[in-house]
This record gives sequence, structure tokens and C-alpha cells, in this order.
Amino acid sequence: MSEHLTIGFLPLMDACLPILAQEHGFAREEGLELSFQRDKSWATVLDHLLYGHVDASHLLAPLTIATTLGLGRPAQPLCAPFALGLNGNAITVSNELAAQITTPGLLGDPAEIGARLKPIALARKTEGRPLRFAKTHRYSCHNYMQRYWLAGCGILPDADVEMTVVPPPFMSDALAAGEIDGYCVADPWDSMAVDAGHGTIILATSQIWRRGTEKVLAVRRPHLESKRDVFEALIRAMRKAAAQSVDPEAFRENAAILARDEYIGVDKAILLRSISENLVLSNGKPPVHFPDFMFQYGEAANFPWMSHGGWLYTQMARWGQTQFSDANYEAACGVFRPDVYRSALRETGDVLPGANSKVEGSLDRIMPVTTEQGEMVLSDNRFFDGHTFDPDRPRDYLSAFRF
Repeated sequence: MSEHLTIGFLPLMDACLPILAQEHGFAREEGLELSFQRDKSWATVLDHLLYGHVDASHLLAPLTIATTLGLGRPAQPLCAPFALGLNGNAITVSNELAAQITTPGLLGDPAEIGARLKPIALARKTEGRPLRFAKTHRYSCHNYMQRYWLAGCGILPDADVEMTVVPPPFMSDALAAGEIDGYCVADPWDSMAVDAGHGTIILATSQIWRRGTEKVLAVRRPHLESKRDVFEALIRAMRKAAAQSVDPEAFRENAAILARDEYIGVDKAILLRSISENLVLSNGKPPVHFPDFMFQYGEAANFPWMSHGGWLYTQMARWGQTQFSDANYEAACGVFRPDVYRSALRETGDVLPGANSKVEGSLDRIMPVTTEQGEMVLSDNRFFDGHTFDPDRPRDYLSAFRF
């Protein structure tokens, strides 16, 4: 008899692994039957998870940490035993702004685009009509990536530009209405603005941090511990789905599945561009192949690195969402659960890293790494500004930034 699990999600490309695990039979191979709860905002995804309406959720990694620490609401312990991928987001701006800071249709250099943006931002601030950028949630990688880029280019978020929250499905609409000048979100909502003719993709977030953390599978900690074998089975099923998802022979079929109304619900041609990493950056321009856009299988893309939790906590502290403490730093790292991931896959022969944390931003080339089993290489994981994050020295990392 199959064990049933309900998974909450937003209609985004990085929700695909549990969906594909169900649709391709990988969940059934592991004794599972999955159903899905589709929502329109991260707040409702989180509510459904916390109140037990779903068993697990496609969730923002920082929101998983914030909920555990009790930032913004009473603390409830969540954990992330599986990363749903790395990167996969982009920054999209109005066509008018894009024409002033980049060459539409091409991915430029983050520092150069930022240098062109800075005088525009400061002029708009002086005029009393500051640029407004949207993120999907205050506790989101979209927020921190956007802030990291702006600050690294000398543009102070909240002071030089406004930062606001818009749910992903409405970002393209907000841009078209002139309510915002740009936003950071996962596809397909960048591509939707491009196809509608009122937005231009100027950067992929993997240009800001090459192997940046993103969404996770989030589970209430007591629920995970009470059904540990069930969630380990889910990890195996999603890992199979991840392997299948990077097979070019599967791209069209997967795009058609995800395009269905109960899942992402947009044109399968748009999803195919994301899946194959051929991005149309500006309406009428040819696609640009960017193989670093989204990682969902290779290079330990699904491994829940504890150093990712540590980096996200430093961003919460950097941007005034919490006061840094050693205890909460350790708790944030502990939200990521490599022990569960290892236990789920140890008997499968799947590759497992030898460590649970790593220095983020330290690699500029392909490098073999020590493993528990199998062989693994990691490649360029640099931040665009050259900083590195040592998870053993978070206070030193924070002190390296002017703001």
C-alpha cells in the first residue's frame, strides 16, 4: 500500500522535481503517491505547511530558516533535507530602464550594469521618485541576491532604491502597470514579462553567485522525525526525477507536463526555454544559451549544504532582519539536514559529498572534491564581487561589508 503525501508549491520552474517524481512514476517506485496544493503566495504556502494541510512544501530557503527562528511569527521548527536546485532566478526590468543600462538581448556583466544603474538610481532618488524593485518575500533568496548585487555596485537598498514585495504570479503585471521598475523571481515569471513585451531580463542570479542556494523541500521537523522513512523515500524519488530532468530527450515531455493548469499553467514553449536554458532576454531577440542558469542535478545541486543556511543567516543580519547571534547562526545552519539526505541515498550508490559545509565563493575552476561515496567535481561558485564565505567565520564575513 502506498504512503500518501501532499506537497505545497507555487507555480515556478523550481517546483518541478516532486511533480516530475509523481508524473514519471518515481514516487510509486518508492512506495509513494503524491498530490499537490498549488498556491499564489509564499505566505499561503507557509501557512498550509505549518497548519498541517500539506506534508511538505516547495519553499524559500530563507523563509524556512526565519520560521524556525521565530522571525515575524512564533517559531516553529522546519527543516530542509533536500535542495530543489541552485539558482534559476533572474532580474527583469522595464524595457525603458533596460535600454539605459544594458544591451537588450544579451546578458551583461553584473558590475558594469550596476555601474550604469547607479547614477540613474541616485538621480531618481533626488527627484523624489526612487526606483522600485520587487522581491517575492522579505525572507527570500530573490531579496538577498538583489540586495547583494545592488550594494556591491554602491546602490544602497531601502535608501537609494525602494524594495517591495509582489507575489511571483503578479510580478509581470506589476511591471506592466508601472508599479515597479524591476524584480527578481524564478522563471516563468521573468519570461512572461519578456513575451508580453514590457520587460527585459538583464541578469541571471547565477551571475551574482554562481552556485547560489534557492528553494528547498521544507518539512515540519516533528513530522519529518515521525515519518523519516517516508521522507527518505521522497528524497530518492526526487533525486531520480532530477536525473531525468536534465536529459535533453525529456525536455519537451517535461515542459508539457509542467504547463498543465494544475501545475505551472503557462505556455509549454516558455517552460521549454527555461528547461533547456535557452533564455529569450528581450522580446524579438534570439534565445541566449546560458548553461549556468539553473542547476537541478549535477554538482551536488540537491545536497542541503549547511553552509547555505549559514550564508542566508548572515544576509538576514546584514539587512537588519535580525541581530546576529552564535546560537541562531548554528540553528540556521541546522535547518539544512544533510544527515537525512545521506541516510536516504547511502544504499543507492548515489554520490555523496564528504563534508556538510564548504567555503562558498572559493572556486574559480572545476575541482574534484572528497566524497563519502562516488566521484564528484564542483565548479566555479564565485560571487561577482570576489567575496568568499567561510562558514566557520561568519562574523568576519559580515565585517567585510561597508553596508
